[in-house]
Amino acid sequence: MVKFIPQQDKMDCGPACLAMVSSYYGKHFTVNYLKKKSYITKEGVSLLGICEAAEEIGFETIPVNLKTENLRYFSTNKSHENLQLPAILFWEQNHFVVLNKVKNSFLFGETLFEIVDPAHGYITLTETEFNKSWLGDGNLGIALFLNPLKDFFAHEPVQEPKFGFTEFAEFVKPYKKDIFPIFLGLLVNTILNLCFPFLTQTLIDKGVNAKSLSIVYVILIAQICIFMGSVTVEIIRSWITLYVSARLNLSIIYSFLSKIILLPLSFFDSKFVGDFNQRIQDHKRVEQFLTSQSISVFFSLLTFVVYAFILFYYDIKIVICYLLFTCLGIGWSLFFQNSRKHLDYSRFKINTDNQDAIYELLNSIQEIKLNNIDKRKLSEWENIQIRLFNLNLKSLRINQMQSIGFDAINQFKNLIVTYIAAREVIADNITLGAMLSISFIIGQLNAPLNQFLFFLRSMQDANLSIKRLLEVQQEVNEETSDQLTSIESTSFDRAGINILNLGFQYEGPKSMMVLDDLSMYIPKGKITAIVGSSGGGKTTLLKILLQFYKPVQGNIYIDNTNLQDISPKYWRSMCGVVMQDGYIFSDTIERNIAMTNDDIDVVRLHRAIDTANIKEFIDGLPLKLKTRIGPSAVGISAGQKQRILIARAVYHNPEYVFFDEATSALDAYNEKVIHTNLQKFFKGRTVLIIAHRLSTVKDADQIIVINNGRVVESGSHMQLVSLKKSYYHLVKNQLELAS
Repeated sequence: MVKFIPQQDKMDCGPACLAMVSSYYGKHFTVNYLKKKSYITKEGVSLLGICEAAEEIGFETIPVNLKTENLRYFSTNKSHENLQLPAILFWEQNHFVVLNKVKNSFLFGETLFEIVDPAHGYITLTETEFNKSWLGDGNLGIALFLNPLKDFFAHEPVQEPKFGFTEFAEFVKPYKKDIFPIFLGLLVNTILNLCFPFLTQTLIDKGVNAKSLSIVYVILIAQICIFMGSVTVEIIRSWITLYVSARLNLSIIYSFLSKIILLPLSFFDSKFVGDFNQRIQDHKRVEQFLTSQSISVFFSLLTFVVYAFILFYYDIKIVICYLLFTCLGIGWSLFFQNSRKHLDYSRFKINTDNQDAIYELLNSIQEIKLNNIDKRKLSEWENIQIRLFNLNLKSLRINQMQSIGFDAINQFKNLIVTYIAAREVIADNITLGAMLSISFIIGQLNAPLNQFLFFLRSMQDANLSIKRLLEVQQEVNEETSDQLTSIESTSFDRAGINILNLGFQYEGPKSMMVLDDLSMYIPKGKITAIVGSSGGGKTTLLKILLQFYKPVQGNIYIDNTNLQDISPKYWRSMCGVVMQDGYIFSDTIERNIAMTNDDIDVVRLHRAIDTANIKEFIDGLPLKLKTRIGPSAVGISAGQKQRILIARAVYHNPEYVFFDEATSALDAYNEKVIHTNLQKFFKGRTVLIIAHRLSTVKDADQIIVINNGRVVESGSHMQLVSLKKSYYHLVKNQLELAS
């Protein structure tokens, strides 16, 4: 039987399936570990990526195209030892599942397919339903059979550091003094509530039966006083709990966001907005469990134990009966916990899809209107809502079965206890007051019991949330303690950036090389321009230079120092960068230019504004530099956005300058003015410009032409034109298009 292992994020289905198959053969690899071996991206994981990860841990991989009847044959015929279930199936053209078994239903006379979906759990499908998702519109489906080799059984899974409730409990320590009053309040409340059954018995036996109104008055006044005291304590406790919960939630989420910022850019390649939003909700669930529920359930259990001893004092038969039915009710509730766990994983994925769909809908409204695809996009969102509704329907069904069964057992238990108590009164073994006291205790015991069951559900939810948070907490930070925060100088003739035999690929050893044995020298204090056709690897090279990615082969040296030995934070502090997809923050113009934690240097700010030729635009705004820009540069043109990004890079006053199509959105006049201004700014700095426009690159000290990840030409503008090769044709085509 294949053990269900859920996917943690939207694109984790492939690694989760591989983890399930590995577990079936006795090796337990984490999804996080297999994700790194699968080279997962935002487009998901490819079958090639799963094969590479599987081979890395010792599987022989056999990807095949099959018909459905072939699966039935392999599931029953043991002669094909290399094609045995479980197998990984490509599902609905965008997902992976594990085929656990194929069986014949004697009851319905048809073949049933049992799959394990990492997003939903165990699912049994008829052949028609199975073919619809696996074959689609064709006759063949894709299956990956995995055959464990000797290396697999010798391979020891990497033990990742544990991170659980104990680590999260560390967040509670700073609030120990604040939590003490909560404990004290609950303790006082518990003691006050324990007085009620004895007061009830006294009221009946010594007040009502003895016909003494004075005792009745005293007991009623005592009950009112206890009630008022209990309410007052509860109000104070609630305020303190709210304060602690808010501060604790802030600390936990701040810790999460701080960790996120420390991670390398490659971590975000397979993540969507919804993935992070859902994890923030996970933190909220953990915080609620640590504060409200954990503390309350402690005193609920204390109340339960004390009341149980009081019942024992009255009649042991009642205690035994109550405990037996209580255990039966708890067992009934726990029976549904596994189903609730699977639903929680499904809800996580659907909520992620829902948030991503809304985010995309709101951020692409212009394109939706231009292409009249509003119906299709709304239909996609509506389909997600239908999936969410169906999931909530399943959840409601399970909750109803769980609660109705528990309530039925509870009511039957109350009837039995009442019957026993009444019989004891009739037999003169206990007084009528004692019977009413027992009835009061039984009623009071239901609240702690329900709270305990809710605690168990919350603990399961919090545990699931912690498992999803493990991936983030276990990631290695981009910065390491042994990295350098200074660069070794070298002789000026070789000072600068030396790139030697650089190789890079996004999706693993068997994928296409984006950069292939690339070597170049970028001299210090000079301007180097890189040109070439789109998709040639220019932007990827820049991201590697900025340490967003690590090369798979080769080295980059800054003067004499290997780039990988330099602290990324320190290195980027020396760089002024304009990327193609540079981001404008929802802040004032001056704060979008002066991107620093320090106070704004007014002289540098105005120098940057003049260099980027954006002063006229700023002066035309009502609040000038204090004008606030909308999120993602809403309200400004692409050219204005680029000029703000250029001003930001200039304000940084960097030693190294990297521009990636930094003037592509500018008109001819602004480009000419800014180009002239930048030539002054570039003096004495090491500059790397990626561009297509001839006007941007022709004045560079050297021009390097990249094609398919390799350097094909280098030299000055005139030298390359005279060669009449790649650069010449790029220039010629551009001039012909311009004429």
